[in-house]
Amino acid sequence: MTQTDPAEIFRLEAQDVLEQLEQTLLDLGETLDDHDLIDSAFRALHTIKGSGAMFGFTEVASFVHEFETAFDRVRKGDAAPSNDLVSVSLDAKDHIALLIAEPAVHADAGGPILDRLRAIVGADASKIQPSEHEFVAADILPNNSIDTSEGWNVRFSLPEDGLSLGANPVLLLQELRDLGTCTVSASSKSIPNLEKLDPEICYLSWDVTLLGDCTQEAIEEVFMFVRDGMDLEIRPLPPKAEEVVDNIDYTPSEVVEEKVEPGNSKSDSQSGPSRGSSSLRVAAERLDELLDHVGELVIAQARLSQISYDSRDSSLMGVTEEIERLSAGLRDITMGIRMIPIGTLFNRFRRLVHDLSSDLGKNVEFATTGEQTELDKTVIESLADPLVHIIRNSIDHGLESPQDRVAAGKKEQGTVRLSAAHEGAEVAISVSDDGAGLNTDHIRRKAEEMGLISPDALMSENELHRMIFHPGFSTAQEITSVSGRGVGMDVVSRTMDALRGRIDVTSRPNIGTTVTLRLPLTLAIIDGMLVRVGSNRYSIPLSAVEECVELPAEVAENTSGRNFLSIRGELVPFLRLRELFGTKEPEELHQKVVIVSAGEQRMGLVVDQILGNTQTVIKSLSRLHADIETFAGATIMGDGAVALILDIVQLMRSAQKLENRLRDENKGQAA
Repeated sequence: MTQTDPAEIFRLEAQDVLEQLEQTLLDLGETLDDHDLIDSAFRALHTIKGSGAMFGFTEVASFVHEFETAFDRVRKGDAAPSNDLVSVSLDAKDHIALLIAEPAVHADAGGPILDRLRAIVGADASKIQPSEHEFVAADILPNNSIDTSEGWNVRFSLPEDGLSLGANPVLLLQELRDLGTCTVSASSKSIPNLEKLDPEICYLSWDVTLLGDCTQEAIEEVFMFVRDGMDLEIRPLPPKAEEVVDNIDYTPSEVVEEKVEPGNSKSDSQSGPSRGSSSLRVAAERLDELLDHVGELVIAQARLSQISYDSRDSSLMGVTEEIERLSAGLRDITMGIRMIPIGTLFNRFRRLVHDLSSDLGKNVEFATTGEQTELDKTVIESLADPLVHIIRNSIDHGLESPQDRVAAGKKEQGTVRLSAAHEGAEVAISVSDDGAGLNTDHIRRKAEEMGLISPDALMSENELHRMIFHPGFSTAQEITSVSGRGVGMDVVSRTMDALRGRIDVTSRPNIGTTVTLRLPLTLAIIDGMLVRVGSNRYSIPLSAVEECVELPAEVAENTSGRNFLSIRGELVPFLRLRELFGTKEPEELHQKVVIVSAGEQRMGLVVDQILGNTQTVIKSLSRLHADIETFAGATIMGDGAVALILDIVQLMRSAQKLENRLRDENKGQAA
């Protein structure tokens, strides 16, 4: 088995801590007097410094030390929290990330940041508190000056490979000492005879009595980078701490051997699992491989079902049904593993809004809702760039300047709201602002100048709004570092097409604009409705299907003009797939219409036969067929044949183009 690189472990864990630090700093910028946020920032910096030193990232530890000490001064009231401190700390967070990635390249770039820090805090922070490099073992040895405040009993032992992975128990004890007054005793009972002793294995365990005002969470953070496989027990001291302290036995004691699952720590004071106990870090590549295997299993199960159906063997059919049940459960579990809260993506944009509002001189409130909405990780990764462009446009173009907002009778502070919610088998992600709204007349003039539409073209307001997604389209008067090149919204459109999603835009003058992205929950395995058109089979995403009706005979005979069905009093346009695909085989006597929807739009698809539902494993089309927009991909059926997956959004666009062509023809005939 390949041994994990300790440095890589630190990089992965530090990334999470840095993200937490950034969110804490942004929150602190809104409420400077929140002492909990100051303590949280201090703990995050302390964790990065100690872990950096533990894993050999001395440049990181040295740089972070001054910021840790600065926040310690703020905690103690020796320095005041300010927006300038938050700003320089955010820059420091970015620099720490660079140091972790390439220490040698960026080691000298932190000087100006530290100079800004010293100017804000008012002292050379490095002289206030000794760092880990100045640690003396006597600092944590038992002494008789321990106070009788409440505290914790911490018992821990490292995993056998802890030392080889870079863990340093002395630094861990130093971390605990920084949380309060410590009494430490070590147990050597597990040390074997000399001939059996392995120098790379840590045989010692430690019993620490920690006195001071600290939380269990702070103690757990000390062991954040070494918790996998270690024994850790955290217990609150009894209420009468004075009696306990007076009777402490400093002789080595036997550590209770309580096996804890990797990533877990237990405490009798808590009924639920501690932080980190319910999660396990897994490489994304392994999840992708697992999903690929599940997809192949679904295909194999479909083939088995086909064989069982053809053979009419009752025993085989029973086994097939059981395998189908198990594969469906495995599919759902696997897809659930890939689903992550979209809040992990939303948090990234707080920094973007903070920096943009400062650069543009606008007072912007950033609000989010629906952070717990889950979405496939692949989709979330692909949404980062589109949402960046939409939010940038909302702040730059959507929100007015503070002076203009006041003149319009609005609050000086503008609002950009990011929300997510489940809508059936889709997720709707909306970015809205309370700005001036889209200027429809200006958009039309720009579109005419670019030759995208003719001056006499009849277009709805929604169609004009969609022009902003055309490549190179921009209404900005000048190009800035933020916008004006007509690239951003084009990126949004292309990404949504690749994700089989769609975009809705609504805007009201002086009220604001809302851009909504509608996406499927997953891109890998979906439930589909299998239909036949001629001799070919096609799969329609079941999430888009509303109902199925029979095509009336009088409508079927009318092969010219507009195609509409009356569904409970509502006219629904329909598209004949036989005509679209150029099918030559004789059509069925009684054709069926599958009513599908995408957002507020509904459409009927005329097919020859409905074959039933099936689990559809989406396979991408080859590069040779990548430009065929009618299909979202392909799937392999139980008999080994290939069925194409219909792209409902693109079919609706095709139907709209057909409708526009018929409208233009009728207009020409009338003239």
